[in-house]
Amino acid sequence: MRKRLIAAGAILATTALLLAGCASGSTSSSTSVSKNPDGKGKTLTLWDYESDTSAMGIAWNAAIKKFEKETGATVKFEAKSFEQIRSTASQVLNSNAAPDILEYNKGNATAGLLSSQGLLTNLDPAVKAYGWDKKLASSLQTTARYSAKGVMGSGHYYGIPNYGEFVDVYYNKDAFAKYNIAVPTTFAEFEAALKTFKDNGVTPLAESAAEYPLGQLFYQLALSKATRQWVNNYQLYTGKVDWQDKDFTFAADTIKSWVDKGYISKDSTGLKAEDAGTAFINGTNPIFYSGSWWYGRMVTDVKTFDWGTFLFPGAKLSPGSSGNIWVVPENSKNKDLAYKFIDITMSPEIQALIGNSGGIPVAAEAASITDPKSKELIDNFNKLTAQDGLAFYPDWPTPTFYDQLNAGLQELVNGTKSSKDVLTELGTEYQSGVDDITK
Repeated sequence: MRKRLIAAGAILATTALLLAGCASGSTSSSTSVSKNPDGKGKTLTLWDYESDTSAMGIAWNAAIKKFEKETGATVKFEAKSFEQIRSTASQVLNSNAAPDILEYNKGNATAGLLSSQGLLTNLDPAVKAYGWDKKLASSLQTTARYSAKGVMGSGHYYGIPNYGEFVDVYYNKDAFAKYNIAVPTTFAEFEAALKTFKDNGVTPLAESAAEYPLGQLFYQLALSKATRQWVNNYQLYTGKVDWQDKDFTFAADTIKSWVDKGYISKDSTGLKAEDAGTAFINGTNPIFYSGSWWYGRMVTDVKTFDWGTFLFPGAKLSPGSSGNIWVVPENSKNKDLAYKFIDITMSPEIQALIGNSGGIPVAAEAASITDPKSKELIDNFNKLTAQDGLAFYPDWPTPTFYDQLNAGLQELVNGTKSSKDVLTELGTEYQSGVDDITK
């Protein structure tokens, strides 16, 4: 089992190491990869931010046991929060505090940025040795490869995903039944459901504007009007992005309207993702629009009502991609062992465990998935990928846009800025970040 090591002393020690620092890494990579590394007497330091009850946490616990048995190495697992890794990765990976392998967020603003800074190992030799490219659908490889400027979709492999993810609607089946609400299949029906709940004194949407959920809803609303070319312009810099277009305007105006109508609480400005998720889990709000990474929590934590999921009605595009990726820091001391661990997470045994625990495996055999709810989740994902519907995430284009988007939406919810003014500000911040990357 993974041993969690986030005591105060460990954090202080890491801080000291950060202050010490060391030279920036490079993008070079050894062309020689040992597929059977001898780990006796060695320790692989691994970081991730999954809970032990999530599908990935369950599967990676099993992968650690399998890895230790096969290699003779010991895994030193250190649990980090998403925010810890996101906010300190550049400093940590450029120091002797860097782990040998870690889970990291994919996209230009995260893995792309680190790869362009020379902090991540070029995985091309390992991909060739283990054949990971043959196990990953081409659409899922977009987030594994980055150009010299850190733009995803081309260049070298700097990370490997072993699961998929997407954002859909979690709903309280009992609450829907109580008010005779059918699962909506159009946007108009979705808005009608929100109105019915509010008319009965229930705030329908569990939301958080301090962290990602509201940003994803904003993006989904824009996507409901958008095209694939719009997504490519926004995410891959293939064309001009107009922040006053009908897509962004519809998204901002709809968020403002839903706040005014009471479908979204103004209190969401100070709430985090965990607050929104637990509000749904506790039955306070009957609808939660968020990622498949919450699925395991719903299975284990929802005790008082029946629940289900559906894709956002009326949209062919939704936030989603490959899952987070395993990356190997350039300063890793045990790269061959890190590659071996990645390969074990791609094995049929571990892939099936991801699927049957509520995750979305990328290389599992269909017959190996036996859990009914997991099949439902995977079917939704497959439907989305079949229609080329994965549109990545709204904060990916620039390193600072996650915080900027949250701040802008907080002002929108608070009413301190109009929809047009928020979009103007976001457009300026977006373009500035893109210019820094592409110049």
